[in-house]
Amino acid sequence: MKKNYVSNSEASTRMFKSSLFEALSKVHYTVPLFIYIPVIIYFCYRAFNEGISAGSFALYFALGFAVWTITEYLLHRFIFHYHPTSKFGQRLHFIFHGVHHDYPRDKKRLVMPPSASIPLALLFYWLFSLLLAPLQLYAFFPAFLLGYLVYDMLHYAMHHYNFKSGIMKRIKQHHMLHHYADPNHGYGVSSSLWDIIFGSGFPKTAKQDNA
Repeated sequence: MKKNYVSNSEASTRMFKSSLFEALSKVHYTVPLFIYIPVIIYFCYRAFNEGISAGSFALYFALGFAVWTITEYLLHRFIFHYHPTSKFGQRLHFIFHGVHHDYPRDKKRLVMPPSASIPLALLFYWLFSLLLAPLQLYAFFPAFLLGYLVYDMLHYAMHHYNFKSGIMKRIKQHHMLHHYADPNHGYGVSSSLWDIIFGSGFPKTAKQDNA
């Protein structure tokens, strides 16, 4: 199988001359858990404290998780894999995602650093607040964040853990094909659902070759 990575080292390549920017571009994989689990708990508490019914909470929570899955797919396919032509654009692409494809086992750049995830979380919260009433938002947004955490933790595990479960092996295989066979297919990380729906999955021959 053709391999598209530059290095399979777990060490981090330096991206910035500035030590501050360099530090902000790296994060231990557990950091998002410490940041977002309290936020998830807080919003769930707000929802029930302000009188949401169990049925409504379950509905909007499920919706929030589902919206995350399509958001993950769209961001990965159309933002992270957008290849600009200008030198500045190419530099930005490398910082945001290209470095991950060149160094896919870099332990400090497998989950999104807070310097990027917090502004994005605030942006999405603002967007959702335009569409949902506060009580609905308090049930929807923690599920959206939970989906992000599942994505981040799964992504790290896919690059550093050997799964025993058949389902998890298939999910990992899907992502490994994206890295090591064809980066223009298989944009779903935590699920291949949207690749199936939008026809961006891998041909059966590619899956068989990787088996």
